[in-house]
Parts: sequence; C-alpha cells; structure tokens
Amino acid sequence: MNPLTRDIADRIEKRFALLYGDEAVPGMMRRLRMLLGRYGVGLEPVRHSGARWDENEAVLITYADTISTEGEAPLQTLHGFLNRQAKGAIRTVHLLPFYPWSSDDGFSVIDYRKVDASNGQWEDIEKLGKDFRLMFDLVLNHCSRRSQWFRDFVVGIAPARDYFLPTDPSLDLSAVVRPRSLPLLTRTATRGGEQWVWTTFSDDQVDLNWRNPDVLFEFFDILFLYLAKGATIMRLDAVAFLWKEIGTNCLHLPETHEVVKLFRDLLDVVAPSAILLTETNVPHEENMSYFGDGDEAHMIYNFALPPLLLHALLRGDGTHLTTWAAGLPDLPEGQTFFNFTASHDGIGVRPLQGLVDNAERDWLVGEVKARGGRVSTRSMPDGSDSPYELNITYLDALSDPSNSELGLTRFLCSQAILMSLRGVPALYIHSLLGTPNDQAGVEATGHNRAINRHKYQLTDLDQVLADGESRQARVFARLLGWLGRRQHHPAFHPDAPMVVRDLGTDLFAFVRTSLDGQEKIACLFNLTERSIKIRLGDLHPDLAKTGEARDLLSGELLATGPRKTLTLPSYWAQWWQLG
Repeated sequence: MNPLTRDIADRIEKRFALLYGDEAVPGMMRRLRMLLGRYGVGLEPVRHSGARWDENEAVLITYADTISTEGEAPLQTLHGFLNRQAKGAIRTVHLLPFYPWSSDDGFSVIDYRKVDASNGQWEDIEKLGKDFRLMFDLVLNHCSRRSQWFRDFVVGIAPARDYFLPTDPSLDLSAVVRPRSLPLLTRTATRGGEQWVWTTFSDDQVDLNWRNPDVLFEFFDILFLYLAKGATIMRLDAVAFLWKEIGTNCLHLPETHEVVKLFRDLLDVVAPSAILLTETNVPHEENMSYFGDGDEAHMIYNFALPPLLLHALLRGDGTHLTTWAAGLPDLPEGQTFFNFTASHDGIGVRPLQGLVDNAERDWLVGEVKARGGRVSTRSMPDGSDSPYELNITYLDALSDPSNSELGLTRFLCSQAILMSLRGVPALYIHSLLGTPNDQAGVEATGHNRAINRHKYQLTDLDQVLADGESRQARVFARLLGWLGRRQHHPAFHPDAPMVVRDLGTDLFAFVRTSLDGQEKIACLFNLTERSIKIRLGDLHPDLAKTGEARDLLSGELLATGPRKTLTLPSYWAQWWQLG
C-alpha cells in the first residue's frame, strides 16, 4: 500500500483540526489508518497507472439506463453498444448515479454502496471498466429521505441520528444561495417531535451534516469502495453547498474547500493517478476557486463554456467568448478543465454572471424558449425568481427553424470547438446521438430536465443510426470521426498551450501547440451564417509562408503563402495542422 507519508499525514491532521477541532485529531487519525486498505485500494491497478490524461482522453456522459433491450440489464446493453460503436473514440464513461434512488434521476441516493437492480449489478460495472475508464458520482451534499440514514434519523438511531441538519425555521436564512425555487427547510415528524431539516435541492434530498466527522468517514469509505470498483474520476456533485453556517450564503465556505482538499489528500495516498473533479454550477470566478493553490480539484467543470458558446453562435458574435477564452489562466501541471457543452442537467446561466450583462442573458433565454426549451429558476434573497438553467438539447438549442441544415452545421461547429479547447472534452450521450428535445418526457414526468434525458430501446437506436441520411446518424458518425482523429495529435493534449487569436467578432480562433513544441494546430471557426474571408497570415505566421497545410476535420489541403486568403462557409470549423 502507498504509505501515509508524514507530509500527507501532517496535511490531513491540519485539515481535521480546522474542521473538527484539535481534540478530535488523534481519534480521527487512528480511524483513518484503520480504514485505509479496507477495499484493497492503495496498490494502484494497472488501469490507473501513468499520466492522468493525454490527447486520447474523451469522456462520455450517460445514465446507466439510457439504452435498454428486452432481457438484458441496461448496463450490459450500454457496454455492448459502446464496444460496438464507440470504442477507440471514447476512453472514459461517466456513469451518472446508478445507485438505488428516489428522485432527481438518481441524485437522491438511497444507498451509495449498491447498484440499482434495474440497472444491473457491480459485476456489470466492473466489466465495463475493463474496456473503458470509469467516472462515478459522489453525491455529497444530500441523500434521499428514503435512505436508511434518514430513517435512522427519524427514529433516533445512532450514528445517523446526527447525520442531518435540524434547523430553527424562525432563523433568518435569506442570505443562503438557492439553486431551486423551493423551500430551504422541510418539516419532518420524528420520534423526538417535529423538526425542520435542511433541503437545499428538494424535500426528498435531505442535506447532510458535514460538521459531524461520522459523515466524513462514511464518504471516505464510499470513496474507497468506488476506487476498488474501478472508478478513475470521482465527481463531487453539488460540492459548493456542502458546509452550512447560519448568517452566511452557505456557498464555497472555507470548510467546504478543506473537505475537497481532504479528498485530494486521500487520493494522493491510495490512488495517486485518480482524478478529483468538482461540479459547481456558479459564476466563473467562483468556479475557478476549486483549483485551490494547486492542492484542490484536479479538474473543474468549465461551466461558462456551454452558455457562452451558445450565445456566440446564436448571436453570430464571438466577442464575449473570445475575451473569456483569452483570459483563462495557465494551470499548473496536474490540473485542467473538464470541457462540456451539454450534460444531464440544463445549460446553466449563472456562469454568465460577470461575463455578459443581464440583457444578453435574457435574450439567450428567449432564444431557447423559441426553440422549444424550458427555463428553470432559482430563488433570490428578495424572494424573486431568476433564470438558473436552460432545459433543451444542445442540438435543438442551436437549431435554425427555417433551415435545418444550417442548424446542424452550427451544432457541429460547437462540438468541434469543444473538442479542440485546452482541457478534457466531455460529450453527453444525447449530443453524440443527435437526440432532439424529448417534449413527451417533460409532459410525462412534469420535470423540465426530462427534455434532455431521453431513453432509447436498442433496436430503435440501431435503426436510426443505420440510416446514414438521418440527422442523428450524421451527427454520430461525424463526432466519432473527429474524436478519433484528434487522438493522433499531441497539440490536443489537455495541458498543451492555447493562444487565442482575436480576428474580429465573426470568428473564434486559437492555436494549440504540443508540449514538445513540434506540432501546432490553428483552430478556426466561423460563428455566423455568412461566408467570411480572412488572410491566412492573420491566423498564424506559418500560414503566411509558401507551402501547404491540412485541415484535420475535412482532410482538405490548403495552399499557403503571403497573399493567400481563405473563405469560410457559414458556421464552418477547421483545424489546420501547421507542424
């Protein structure tokens, strides 16, 4: 087992003391040493060895039951489909919560240590992990009110009777940041009388009491279980809300950051090449804080990207996108961005705060509504509601009501941008499959997010993808082809530098350079429905030299030279290999 070295032990002791007091440290350290190795973690499996990421990395985000077939566990069906259709293009599969659950499509967890029988069993996940790297969710902030933990709280059974947060409803909690327009506290009948428990996300998702070290050790144990079952990336769900302090906004508190750093310290001990990923759907600068001083998350969700990119392509104006991208910091070795445009949730608009004004945000909201999307809101301190996320598939968000081909090209442009930015690209399965809005799902469930959570029967999906002329088949083939192509180019390593070029509002452009400096790729995107002409030398000096360059997306060869110009069709994407 990797030793609990003195320097790591010192860090952990200091974090224990900050969170729980000096007197608690000796007992907690003894408890930690007993816990280490329980699941055999520490002798790191071969699949975790080597670099955390390289240009081959691409993540697929999916529910375990997105694809089903009669007589087979959905996890087995998903595994077979990915082996047949996507192996070689996708390296890592993010399995959204596959545990027993009661609401929120898995994020109200009943039992963290089990696989929901309707999805399959642990053996199915371990088999998937032999062909793909795996990413699991640690749903830290809350659990289901149907969990055994909460049932024990209701009847007063230790230790879970102290796992939750009974709170006096007369207290002033108006400063607390809310992600939903729902009550913060929920009345609950217990053996000890009526109590009001903290429920940040819904009355079925009861917040956990992280002031109690027993809760911390429950999740240490769960972390080790997930590592033992093959997880390479651990996603800390809704982590920003973790620690509660009356009189504050209960968001990003120093104690929350210390908990994240503790998880990072544990990975340094038992799985040094595993990855800690924070999910914090908040304004960009707040999100960046989860990198810490190089000692916190290895990766953070790049939450500003989906709404900024959507705004740029619908407006035909890349001003805000270019300014933001040019301002992204150089990250230390071992930290990078988790780039995505769509996920199981909607497109968050809070990350636009400080990047675009409210008038532009509201314009974007209107454009999404016009394309069949829904809007979810959150409660503000003054009692009003504000847009929180846009519920729509990314494909339909970029559609053009009068020209379906134009909308398709615009969507493909967005995905080419996603794949070429510095960081790790992650594609939601419904983007990869070109799935349209599931309005029937919204009507059936009453939940806005169902619009982007369609469930497929395997025979129906295979039939759609076999029709090479269908929109879905064209999206699927194109995106898989691009993912496969980018893997051969070290300039797309997540750590490879990116230099943004400001070529005007109509274009988005940057140059990626491999870590050894041997390869340069100039990435150029037309954000408008008009054809745009540019001088090649404005993109990169190498293109002003007499010679030729190849577009990695289309395979086209381009003659270069000091007077050469290039015309980009509407919403066109190009990756010019320069060396």
